[in-house]
Amino acid sequence: MFKNLFFRSAAQDANTIEFEDFAQAADLGEVTVVDVREPQEFAAGRVPKAVNMPMSRFDARQLPSGKPVILICQAGGRSRNALNHARAAGRDDVRHYAGGMNGWRSRGGDVEM
Repeated sequence: MFKNLFFRSAAQDANTIEFEDFAQAADLGEVTVVDVREPQEFAAGRVPKAVNMPMSRFDARQLPSGKPVILICQAGGRSRNALNHARAAGRDDVRHYAGGMNGWRSRGGDVEM
């Protein structure tokens, strides 16, 4: 199911995913959410089941495989940077949520502590 959502979002922008698609895929466990914020930011609230790979130590070769990956940060800049690294490493199954945690929270996305 998510594959269709992934490519629907990709049709709008090959690098991003829309909130509704992201929220549904994350809720269904169809993606791995990678939060590139620093550990103290991550600890203050994150998308449920997200894993932390801080941008300060980010290595695209260590991104999880097996499911599409959605990158998120606070406002979209770091996740865009991480996406560029992932693309350079040959990963085409990675998108980022441009709204970041600010957008996630403002749209009513679940937050885990």
